[in-house]
Amino acid sequence: MAAKLTSAIHRKEDPRFHPAYTVAEAAHYLRMPEVTLRSWVSGRLYPVSGQPRKSPPVIHLDDPKGHYLSFINLVEAHVLVAIRRRHGVKLPKVRRALDYVRREFHVERPLIEEAFETDGLDLFIERYGQMINASREGQQAMKEILTVYLQRIERDARGLPIKLYPFTRDTESDVALKSDPRLVVMSPTVSFGRPVIVGTGIPVTAIYERYKAGDSVAELAQDFRLETRAVEEAIRCEAA
Repeated sequence: MAAKLTSAIHRKEDPRFHPAYTVAEAAHYLRMPEVTLRSWVSGRLYPVSGQPRKSPPVIHLDDPKGHYLSFINLVEAHVLVAIRRRHGVKLPKVRRALDYVRREFHVERPLIEEAFETDGLDLFIERYGQMINASREGQQAMKEILTVYLQRIERDARGLPIKLYPFTRDTESDVALKSDPRLVVMSPTVSFGRPVIVGTGIPVTAIYERYKAGDSVAELAQDFRLETRAVEEAIRCEAA
């Protein structure tokens, strides 16, 4: 089933696979360094016997020529951020662990497949934990953080991601991660995949631009007919 979900025909028709975000935009929404995301999607140069070589990417772009991320690529990066949080990303190790899950579950893109979130997650953590010499406690901590990130992905009936609730708070604190509200959402079928306020379709950029222009949170809440906390989350999202 996984191969059918990501077939060439499906990718052409499904907006989730269309180019949507520059690397800079995606890094901003994911609250991560742009240089790190660029190495994930483009590979990284490293010297071998005095000659520069380039490692293959961990995330394969749906728009390799234009170097734009699709919504699906954004979700893949969202999951990889969780791995980086705990142990730092060693691209060869991540790649080997993901390849192992691909072989075991016969999935093309494990980071977006529902099988990864259910059966494949424990297998990935075990494999990756062995390669970084993580203790059982360390592997459990990794699973908890990955689960928090995976729970912010909403899937359609076929198991493919359709919505992402980006973090708007400090992602360095585990407590903040677990309590981060879901008032901002990204979906490829709403506002061209840009963040909007949940249930309204109001782009967070519209709120943030007026805030920068001098409008208060109270004024914005009244004008947009939103709760104060929704306005505050929109500002946090864009100001990150």
